[in-house]
Order: sequence, then C-alpha cells, then structure tokens
Amino acid sequence: MKRLLASLATAVTALGLTALVSPQAAAATGCRVDYTVTSQWQGGFQAGVKVTNLGDPVSGWTLKIAMPDSGQKLVQGWNATWSQSGATVSAANVDWNRSLATGASADLGFVGSFTGSNPKPTSFTLNGVACTGSVTDPPTDPPTDPPTNGTPVGINGQLKVCGVNLCNQYGRPIQLRGMSTHGIQWFSQCYNNASLDALARDWKSDLLRIAMYVQEQGYETNPAGFTSRVNSLVDMAEARGMYAVIDFHTLTPGDPNYNLDRAKTFFQSVATRNAAKKNVIYEIANEPNGVSWTAIKNYAEQVIPVIRAADPDAVVIVGTRGWSSLGVSDGSNESEIVNNPVNATNIMYAFHFYAASHTDTYRATVSRAASRLPLFVSEFGTVTYTGGGAVDRASSNAWLDLLDQLKISYANWTYSDANEGSAAFKPGTCDGTDYSSSGVLTESGALIKSRISTADNFPTG
Repeated sequence: MKRLLASLATAVTALGLTALVSPQAAAATGCRVDYTVTSQWQGGFQAGVKVTNLGDPVSGWTLKIAMPDSGQKLVQGWNATWSQSGATVSAANVDWNRSLATGASADLGFVGSFTGSNPKPTSFTLNGVACTGSVTDPPTDPPTDPPTNGTPVGINGQLKVCGVNLCNQYGRPIQLRGMSTHGIQWFSQCYNNASLDALARDWKSDLLRIAMYVQEQGYETNPAGFTSRVNSLVDMAEARGMYAVIDFHTLTPGDPNYNLDRAKTFFQSVATRNAAKKNVIYEIANEPNGVSWTAIKNYAEQVIPVIRAADPDAVVIVGTRGWSSLGVSDGSNESEIVNNPVNATNIMYAFHFYAASHTDTYRATVSRAASRLPLFVSEFGTVTYTGGGAVDRASSNAWLDLLDQLKISYANWTYSDANEGSAAFKPGTCDGTDYSSSGVLTESGALIKSRISTADNFPTG
C-alpha cells in the first residue's frame, strides 16, 4: 500500500487527536460536544461524538453522556475506553488521544441498542464540567432494506469467480469500480450517511473497501469495537446497493502469519454475522511484504476455511508478494502463483499499484497474468507509492484503460480528506456535508470520480 507509516503523524493531526483539556481549563471556559446519530435500525443505532476543547490544554479526560432512561445500552465503541453505569455512558481517553490542545477535537463513536424509542442525550460533561452540545437526529427516512433493482448489488447479486473473471449472478463477467476508505481508526468522520450517499449516488460507486488496519492503532487495540465498526459500514454499503470489501489491512509487520490468530477470530466473526448478505467480499491480507509466497499461501489456506465454514459463497481476495504486486516489487512475477496456487475455490489475487511509481513493467505483468489468474485491484493510487506527490494523469489513465479492457475490478486509495496527494478530498472536507462538488475534490478525486461515475452496463443475460 502507500507505506503509510511515514504519514501516520499527518493522519493523526488531520483527525485533531493532538491534545485535550485539563479539568481546570474545562471549568474555566468549557467544551463542546457534537453528537450525531449516523444510522439507526430496529433496536439499534450508531452515533458519532466529536468533543472539542474550548479551554487550555490538559492531559487526560473522561466524557460523560447522560442518556434518557429508555433502555438505551452501549454495545461497542471506538477511539476511547467506553463504559456505562445506569443511564450514563462514559468515554475515557486512550493513550494516543489523551491530550487535546485548545480548539482541538477528538472524534469518537459507538454503537448502541434501545427498546421503545431512541431519544436524544440530555447533557454532556467533560471531566465533570458541563459542555455545550448539538445533537443531530438520524435521517428521517434511513435506508432499511437493501434496494433490489438498479444498484450494483441489486443487478449483480451474489458474485462468484468464473475462470479468471469476477462474475455476477447471471454468470457474466463484470467489473466493479469504487473507492477505499483510509484507516477507519483515523478517518472515521469521513464515513457517514452523507458521504456514503454521495459515493453511491453522485460518484455512482459500485463498492466501498473498508480498510481496517490491524496494527497502527487499529484492530489489535479494540477487536470488538473495530469489528462492530466494520459491520456497520457493511450495512451502510448494503443499504445503498454497494458491495463492501472487508480489508484486513496488514502492512507492518509484512508477514500475515503474525496476525493469523487475529485473522481467524475476526473473519469467523464477520463471516458469521454477514453470511446472508450478497454484498460482502473478504480481503484477508492487504499487502504482504518481506515474506515468501509460500508463507502467504500457508496463511490463506488457514484463514479461508474459517470464512467458508460460516459464509461458503463469498469471494475471497488473497494478497500477493511484494506489497500485493504479484511479486514484481520483490523481483519476481506471477509465475510463482500460477505454479503454486492457493488450494481454494472462488478466490481472486490482489494487485496494488501507485501510478507514478509503478508503470510499464507492472502493466505488462498484469496484462500477462490476467489470462492465467483472477485479479482484483483492491487498492491503487494516482500518485507515488508513499501516497503523496503529484498525480500522474498519463500513467493513471493508462492503468484504468487497461483494467477496463481486462474487466478487472478496482478500488482507489482513498476516499478521505487526508493531507496527501492520493486523497479524494481537500483537507477539512469531512467536517462538512459536501463530498461531490468540484470545490472539495483534489486533482486525484476529480480524476477518479470522472472515471467511476460513468455507466457500468452490467450484463444480465
């Protein structure tokens, strides 16, 4: 992927997770909480909570939310340590967001359940000091049942691999085109009803890839919370007729076997929960690196049966050597996979590229490999492999023309407002509600939107 270690500090800063208020500062000048119900379903809801410091910097904080006594219960939360006592839900800082500077914010969220109605919180306090607040109601007509016609999932239904192609319910080869999230531990605020409505309706995206980092402040810090967040995004994609690629985003360390036990636990959970859905694709190892194909194959042959036991029909994407380059970035090529394929059916192999860094040699490999292996470009960028630099329009268009020609599905990195060239949005966009106009799109975002918003023309007969 984009070798994101180098941009971690930028991502964290973009989230406003750089410092919080002391009790004294909070008492002097207060705080603000923006509480938004981002989605709601029968007996459950998801809320985003943005707490902003209006006082002097402090270290260490606890936010308390007074919920009406209506049977509302905390289920899972993220970006804080969550608990509940009676009708009070509490969120305490974690190590990486324990401080908040004057004017800075921390973005939190949780999933809750309720019986009867789901009324608004009555008050918020930060370190015991009352905060001003705003509460946004859920959409008046939240999506409930998945659309049955006219959407990518409605038309294509349950996908399967046929030969070297991704095929729809009619057995016809198709190409899915869409976007990948950034790390959901950093950019959770970018994925809400407004942004996913825009992705489905304005961008006309076929898929949302959900990038759940395992390390780097991700899944290993809160397995239940991250699993819940992934499931929520799967539901939000399904409600809009989009496919959801569940990306077990391993990057450092590069050997996926390091996370074998975590992968089995995670995929057993999400596959069991989502088995009845037609929109889920499982990507079991983002970018293996510094490891042999044999080791990657061994990992895949242990994780895939866990998924198949719960969800026997879903397509699975297997990462490849050299940061999912089919081994090219390690001086190899697709022959190692052709000669020693994963012992499983209904699978595809991941290929990733960054257009300014990976050009003719990589395109030649994909052109050759596509006749032997089912490929899925589950991540690519228009810039360099770092995620930064200028957009290489010529190489990007050459890549996209090739993928269109070969009917290879793809997801662009990244549907976020990260301060890097690969981001689709300018910094600060995710603080608003506009995710489509030319004023919020970066050069990369405008280019990719223009490519994926053209008609799909999925075959149905």
